[in-house]
Amino acid sequence: MLNPMSQTLITAIAEQEKSLVLPSFNKETAWQLGNIARDLATKRNHAIAIEVRAYGATVFLTALDGTVPNSMRWLTRKSNSVALFDRATYGLSLNLALKNQTIARHALPEAEYTSDGGGFPIRVANAGLIGSIAISGLDQRSDHELAVETLCMHLNLDYKQHALPA
Repeated sequence: MLNPMSQTLITAIAEQEKSLVLPSFNKETAWQLGNIARDLATKRNHAIAIEVRAYGATVFLTALDGTVPNSMRWLTRKSNSVALFDRATYGLSLNLALKNQTIARHALPEAEYTSDGGGFPIRVANAGLIGSIAISGLDQRSDHELAVETLCMHLNLDYKQHALPA
């Protein structure tokens, strides 16, 4: 039996993915996205790491005070999962949990992939998936929502209209 709240969140995440599409992307865009996330995290005293990846390469990477060395591995795992599954890792996590499965079900090494939330696809209009933004250091829903809030700010969209339901 499906958990109604999980199904609601999966649907909401799919809507976020559809609506948070960039008109264009270059390295300046990556810098802007990374800095928006960093500024939000700094103001909130979050000890997080942030990565923006495009076309298979890291184009923005930072770790704020209080992060641990393992944070960088989490970023890589989240970005790898976004690239493979073409979806947000939090949606992937909820979907796998509903099926009582883990990432290992897909014969993927857990050292390289994860379904923990915080990886979000970067899509460009008329181009599709070109990369990801990954946040690590908070709980998986908060990591996910910080990535969504970052994209909303960059796109001048009202985050409250795109936030997950409580």
